[in-house]
Amino acid sequence: MPHSHPWRRRLAAITALALLAVALAVPTSPAAARQGGYEALIRRASYGVPHITARDFGSLGFGVGYAQAEDNICLIAENVVTVRAQRTRYFGPTGEDGSNITSDLFHQKAIDDRTVERLLTGRRDGIHTPSQEVRDQVRGFAAGYNAYLRRTGPGRLTDPACAGKPWVRPISDLDVWRVHWTTMVRAGSGALADGIIAAAPPATSTAATSPLASAPSARTAAPPAGSTAPRQAAPKRDTTAEPATRATTEITGQLPAPKATAVVKARDGAPAGLGSNAYGLGSDATVSGAGMLLANPHFPWDGPERFYRMHLTVPGRYDVEGAALVGDPFVEIGHNGGLAWSHTVSTARRFVWHKLTLVRGDPTSYLYDGKPRRMTSHTVTLQGEGTSRTLYDTHFGPVVLVPGVFDWTADTAYAISDPNAANLRALDGWLAMGRARSVPQLRKELDRRQFLPWVNVIAADRSGAAFYADHSLVPRVTDRLAAACIPPAWRDLYATSGQAVLDGSRSRCALGRDPDAAVPGILGPGHLPTLVRRDYVTNSNDSYWLANPAHPLTGFPRVIGDERTERSLRTRLGVDQVQRRLAGSDGLPGTRFTVDRLWAVTLGNRTYAGELVHDDLVRLCTAHPVAAASDGTRTDLTAACRALRGWDLRVDLDSRGAHLFSEFTLAGGLRFADRFDPAAPLTTPRRLAVDDPRVRTALADAVRRLAGIPLDARLGDLQTEPRGGRRIPIHGGRPEPGAFNMAVDMLVPGVGYPKVRHGTSYLMAVELGPDGPSGRQLLTYSQSANPNSPWYADQTTLYSRKGWDTIKFTERQLRADPNLVSYRVGSNRTQD
Repeated sequence: MPHSHPWRRRLAAITALALLAVALAVPTSPAAARQGGYEALIRRASYGVPHITARDFGSLGFGVGYAQAEDNICLIAENVVTVRAQRTRYFGPTGEDGSNITSDLFHQKAIDDRTVERLLTGRRDGIHTPSQEVRDQVRGFAAGYNAYLRRTGPGRLTDPACAGKPWVRPISDLDVWRVHWTTMVRAGSGALADGIIAAAPPATSTAATSPLASAPSARTAAPPAGSTAPRQAAPKRDTTAEPATRATTEITGQLPAPKATAVVKARDGAPAGLGSNAYGLGSDATVSGAGMLLANPHFPWDGPERFYRMHLTVPGRYDVEGAALVGDPFVEIGHNGGLAWSHTVSTARRFVWHKLTLVRGDPTSYLYDGKPRRMTSHTVTLQGEGTSRTLYDTHFGPVVLVPGVFDWTADTAYAISDPNAANLRALDGWLAMGRARSVPQLRKELDRRQFLPWVNVIAADRSGAAFYADHSLVPRVTDRLAAACIPPAWRDLYATSGQAVLDGSRSRCALGRDPDAAVPGILGPGHLPTLVRRDYVTNSNDSYWLANPAHPLTGFPRVIGDERTERSLRTRLGVDQVQRRLAGSDGLPGTRFTVDRLWAVTLGNRTYAGELVHDDLVRLCTAHPVAAASDGTRTDLTAACRALRGWDLRVDLDSRGAHLFSEFTLAGGLRFADRFDPAAPLTTPRRLAVDDPRVRTALADAVRRLAGIPLDARLGDLQTEPRGGRRIPIHGGRPEPGAFNMAVDMLVPGVGYPKVRHGTSYLMAVELGPDGPSGRQLLTYSQSANPNSPWYADQTTLYSRKGWDTIKFTERQLRADPNLVSYRVGSNRTQD
């Protein structure tokens, strides 16, 4: 379903204005280019997707920065506010749980420590420090953003989220690098920012909570998924002009209140809902025999975690189509002419704990091989805010406090090691991925660079090879090290969750270095799970174990993930969909995959738990039409029984009763009578525990939660996404009932689900045929977050009806787009 023509006149009008602005203000002549200016050609295809071509990486970065600023300048500007430690100044101290203060202190410490500057110093080989090509791209990105801002002016921006706001300012390449660094650490020290900021010696300790999760949080202290902050936040009074002698105060009382944090293992791989599905399909699984890839990341629909579609070309050096997070200058999920790849959130742990034995009478010194070492203290002050906090570091990394779990007492404290805190290799890594033409070349680059911060790789190539690897940065906790260095009290934690607490008093318990590792402190490629197949590989945020059930991956360190344990319903459904397709038993024609069949399977909207327990649940409900809710209230289940009986077991727009089953699972009703069997991991457990009274109680709770909402309502009438004055119906469901196509939202009592928080975001099904890549792709929430953009709702409407945009990698594919418009952008490098 390609893009229809009504937008064409509007696109042409917008482009004419852009061309006029460029002609008046931008030197883009060949002579200017020879004098060292930036110049890029931007060709906007349907849905506003930019195809950017430039002669070098600096100019390519300029084009990317300019195009992304046109569409999402407010999101980029907000990210820069975050890494400049200015959220409190502009948005007030009260983010989620007071997170703006925490965020600012965390980032101010990185600024004071010159963390990013130090990582940019040294040999420019793309491993030890970023290469010159990547530095040029980043510098060009900042210049392109600034050129757009300078040409438009903050007061004339069309996005009301930041038009005229004082926090929209020119940016530097250092700002871009700091945003990138924040992305690298968000599953490690960034996720523990609360605990880092709260850590203090026993006499002055300030309590805080901190997530202990295998998957990343949003970019540090960004608004929660689905929120509109700072769009609706009242800006804080600008205090930058106040006297420098303004008194500073300790932040005690402004941090989160004490709360014990449970240390638990996430069942679905991504406890915050972030995650992904991906298939790599090989020659034995496709009709054509060429490789095919499904990319289906699940990320927030609002805020700085949004993806952005783009096609980037430096002729003869780089040519990649796909998507990246807004503010990133390279494609991170996508394809070139011979290789396609995607990422899913890995289960591996990103940091390790070190249990410190403190010197008696001195809680800021610890013993290491019997000798005392002083912690390093650093007082961080937020400029213009009068807020200060003293933070503590060890030679392992920062001291972290998690009340009730990792406490700082007179005898003991805990520090973490975060390998990603020294990782600025990822942009070079994604550049190398974009240049790899086959699975063997990709694997070579992954082994050599070891750059992925917290994701798996799923890939396929033109020859029909399918590839899975968890080549992310994983702390070097081998089984031998774990056995020798994890104190007895912490061994169960490691066994159940992969979180390692090492004895920090002995040098033999340091992380050390694998001989094949790119850098010290991480597992080398020889310790990491990798699989190449000719049929398929898949991942839906469970561990590596069943990337292909015919070839289980076993024997890897527990810190990477679990083996022979229960898989999530989403993982089970993902494998089941492939197996049914290859058996020809899914109702689609033939066997094996084509692009259209892959699209149909992905958006088939099956609900796996419903398929397993629906009939037993209906029988139970019918036999016992009255049940007690959790508070003891007797609840009539008659309407619920009728709604469930008529449900089609899917989460399509026309599915009736799907929301009731979802609320039933969220209330804890999905309880199985049989146990998980590692010999049948994809089919167990599967029987509803009909004799467990909590099943009926959960159904009664679901009915009460849905008071005022018809239990047999169409999902599309309840689950929507606002775009201007419109409510666009959205299909898909939550992971708890086992939906593959994810849509996570919050119930508004008496209304429904009026806003998608996160879920399916960038969707790509690409085949790497002999005539070049072909297939379908879509950005579910559309290209721009600006409500005044023509690309604010178009792809969302398309997604609602399961439509698609086509792959436009070749010149022939691009020129066939009826909505194609072109313009050039540029600037003198000295100007930026």
